[in-house]
Amino acid sequence: MAKARKDERGRALRKGEVQRASDKRYMYTYTDPMGRRKFIYAQDLTALREKEKQLLKDQLDGLDVYVAGKATVNATFDRYMSTKYDLRDTTRSNYIYIYDRFIRDTFGRKKIAEVKYSDVLQFYYHLLNVDGLALGTLDSVHTLLHPTFQLAVRDEIIRKNPSDGVMKEVSKKGGKDRGVRHALTVEQQRAFMDYIANHPVYYHWWPLFAVLLGTGGRIGEVVGLRWEDVDFERRLISINHSIVYYPVGESRKSTLRVSKPKTEAGIRTIPMLDVVYEALQMERDEQEENGFNETEIDGMKGFIFINRFGTVPNPQAVNRAIKRISSSYNAEEVINAKKERRKPVILPEFSCHHLRHTFCTRLCEHETNLKVIQAIMGHRNIETTMDIYAEATDRKKQESFDNLSKLDIF
Repeated sequence: MAKARKDERGRALRKGEVQRASDKRYMYTYTDPMGRRKFIYAQDLTALREKEKQLLKDQLDGLDVYVAGKATVNATFDRYMSTKYDLRDTTRSNYIYIYDRFIRDTFGRKKIAEVKYSDVLQFYYHLLNVDGLALGTLDSVHTLLHPTFQLAVRDEIIRKNPSDGVMKEVSKKGGKDRGVRHALTVEQQRAFMDYIANHPVYYHWWPLFAVLLGTGGRIGEVVGLRWEDVDFERRLISINHSIVYYPVGESRKSTLRVSKPKTEAGIRTIPMLDVVYEALQMERDEQEENGFNETEIDGMKGFIFINRFGTVPNPQAVNRAIKRISSSYNAEEVINAKKERRKPVILPEFSCHHLRHTFCTRLCEHETNLKVIQAIMGHRNIETTMDIYAEATDRKKQESFDNLSKLDIF
């Protein structure tokens, strides 16, 4: 039987109660509906327990408000999040960030029992047409609001989910697209990589972008690679974790953390192309001369890529670098093309994930086995692989017909 904890006066302490050794103050620890640890302090045990009693009353009052149908959307969302005990920290943090940014201070203040279908529809149109949200971002908002209302339906607080069918209506009439990612063309990807390789300022980015474009890895997977994940002899790369940058704690200050890949299918082994092999060897030679990355994140060390501060690159910083490099390239390309009297090869706006999409497209153009493509990309659903494969093969088919049209066969 476990021995009861006691304070310095010999009084037994309840679960969650402690007396701090540093200043002898009493503290009670509990978890709020958002899954965050909270603390109550007092100078003596009696005062602490009075605060605990008030906390319990407040929590019960909140339940009474919810059962009476007078709770706000915010309170119901917080209740919904408290039931998602198995969420990864990164996912939970992302959900809370999206909700707090787009819902909490506006729509979230409405009483849940008073929200109608038209209220949700108007709110979504406002986000699209006034706030300028992309349809994909609105999808993320909907994936939080819909289950929040559904929880209230199952608890018999409301009879129908007012968000049912709203996204279908918005998608049909919203006049927005979902920002479908398109791969870079072979000409564009070569122009991008050649520009980096020969640039006096940006050349140090070449190994990282070569690995991104040559593996199809997600940005977090690539910046999280360690030397022990790379087998130069067998030319294989093990993808078994990811680096994420997200806010933690009540301060919401962002930090780099280690996370499992996006899905279980994300744990995989990728063959090492020649260009990737060369890029990793180049990075190793550089670090043998100037020093290796000594950053430790959640107990992991030996990361391959290193920024100018000697730490692991922030995934967001890599996307910002793409914008700077593309902008610089396009400005020079317009001038050079005019001098050489040719059509410029302009780079579109793109991100690290477009490089992943580009790799998958090139893979689809040369590989017909969808299961092989799915395994290399780490797609959880074969539908994702099939969508990219269809887009890639349609473009190759059009190229074949364009070439055929030039043949003098009649």
